[in-house]
Amino acid sequence: MYISKKKQFYPISKGLRKYLRHYDRETKLPVLYEGLLHYSDSFPYFDKQGHDTLWESVMYDQQTQQELNEGLTMIYALLKTDGDMSVMEHLYVSRIDYCTFGNSNPFRVQIMNQLNDNYDYFYVKRADASRIYGLELEHILSPSRINYLVDGDTLIEEHIAGIPGDVFIKDFIARPSTNKVRIAKEFVKFNERCFVRLLGDMRSYNYVVDVTPDFEDEQYRVRPIDFDQQSYEGKKTMYLPQFFKDNNMIVELVLKLLKPDVVKQYQNEERTLMFRRLKSARYRLKDLIDCMRQDTISTPEKVAQLKQELSEHHKSDIFLRCRNMGDLVRLNLKVILAKAHKVKGF
Repeated sequence: MYISKKKQFYPISKGLRKYLRHYDRETKLPVLYEGLLHYSDSFPYFDKQGHDTLWESVMYDQQTQQELNEGLTMIYALLKTDGDMSVMEHLYVSRIDYCTFGNSNPFRVQIMNQLNDNYDYFYVKRADASRIYGLELEHILSPSRINYLVDGDTLIEEHIAGIPGDVFIKDFIARPSTNKVRIAKEFVKFNERCFVRLLGDMRSYNYVVDVTPDFEDEQYRVRPIDFDQQSYEGKKTMYLPQFFKDNNMIVELVLKLLKPDVVKQYQNEERTLMFRRLKSARYRLKDLIDCMRQDTISTPEKVAQLKQELSEHHKSDIFLRCRNMGDLVRLNLKVILAKAHKVKGF
């Protein structure tokens, strides 16, 4: 499947900036993305098995390091406790990593508790309108909530915990304790969520699997961690994780373990749940979609291709009237979720 190798960055528009302020996503940060670029040295970061992760641990001169420790700890406090530093006195920055591949070139900050050596992460990235729309749609329409902050061209994201999809497929699916039917069910629901809100490029390393032990078995939740390809590509299959070869093993489980009627049942279940989430946040979603419809987050060629393919998929010429990706997201939501409930008001 063809994927744009380098997605264009789209700046935050005035309308989106106003939205972020209104919903408390924008705040003044003590450290910006550009400030982390001035590191003095770096070395490869290897995982516990000794494999190169393609991240680099970076180092700064002593004065810069001290300033970053204070500022990044404050950012963690803003992210987790709305800036209450009284509960953060035992925390410090233990490591900063830099990702040299991909679109956003993020920094990953490890925050350590010096009393018990417990640690957490957050990410510092260049703010991209596509990614912010993706984060917001995930927050509103998915089963999970997303925590992030924006200041100018800097985006702060909390760490989304889970087993990376490629690792889960390689090391966990074959375990005797893995409930393969539940994995297949969750992948059907994840596939539906991505397509309904047009989130693309869900190759196995762009999502994680959150495993929750239950009283008799395990439950699974697939969560995207990369939102750069929100409503960007023109090919419809880019928004369906089932078509990525990385996910073939899980697709095979679905085909083997779930009958077509059961797959349809799970799709309808997820549409109903998405409708309920939409209904509870209708005005927020309308504000977001209104911003999106006035914004540019893809090329005219990709918009033209996607509206043609969605028109053929839904057998409806109404998609051909869409002018941009915001129009397409709105209409796709409306057409699909209308199959579960009557959708009005956005």
